[in-house]
Amino acid sequence: MKERNRSVLFVFLASVCFSTGGLFIKLVPWNALAINGARNLIGALVIGSYLLITRRRIVFSRRVLTGALSMIGVTTLFALANKMTTAANTIVLQFTAPVFVIIFMAVLYRQKPGKVDLAVCFLVLLGVVLFFVDGIRAGNLAGNLLAVLSGVCYAGVFMMNTGKNADAISSCFLGQLAAGLLFTPLCFRETDFSLPVLLPVLALGVIQVGGAYILFSIGIRSTPPVTASLITGMEPIMNPLLVAAFYGETITALSVAGCVIVVCSILGYNLWLAKKQKDCA
Repeated sequence: MKERNRSVLFVFLASVCFSTGGLFIKLVPWNALAINGARNLIGALVIGSYLLITRRRIVFSRRVLTGALSMIGVTTLFALANKMTTAANTIVLQFTAPVFVIIFMAVLYRQKPGKVDLAVCFLVLLGVVLFFVDGIRAGNLAGNLLAVLSGVCYAGVFMMNTGKNADAISSCFLGQLAAGLLFTPLCFRETDFSLPVLLPVLALGVIQVGGAYILFSIGIRSTPPVTASLITGMEPIMNPLLVAAFYGETITALSVAGCVIVVCSILGYNLWLAKKQKDCA
């Protein structure tokens, strides 16, 4: 139980770091793919340094490569969506990941969802529908669709430690290194390299990608995928609030309603799961 609580804490701290992404991306006037390349390359350097310090070897396996592809997908799609739609829409639609985790666990590992799991899925999808209606009105449907696809890839990230020969930190490092090498050359097309631009880029790499995924990879060692995906319920609250406070982006009433439904449903599920595990202990 002590190890599980420690793992839960690391996943929660990772979600706090993740939540800074929306604001920092908004502050950088670069192409989304250039931003994604720079932050991933910096993140790979941070994680690579961590691997050297801890003397961890990189694992190469099919499961690790699948996790790396999920990492490339989630960071790239999130960056694109964050430029095309509001930060609130992006993070909440990405936060549909628990629904896809449940589906993937059922299909790949024959872990059938229970009634409570299905109820949470329904409520999350209801919140998503509200965001889609709002997005259509605002002309952000393409960005919202990318955010949902980011949620699909995010589900793969939560499952990086699931299955034979899986190694979450190896998946994080390889995925970020590949995305960094692929997209960083696009930075040379940009013209603004002033300090107010470079500082958010550095923060994205060190805090929102590198540091966050080190914490995350440690946390999911003893945290089940569905639980980990629900613990991150802090992220969809903090992300749009930070953007609203420091960037001035407004949040519509319909978006707030969708956010409340999604976040409350998932946090309630996590509290129920924690109580259930405590009663079984």
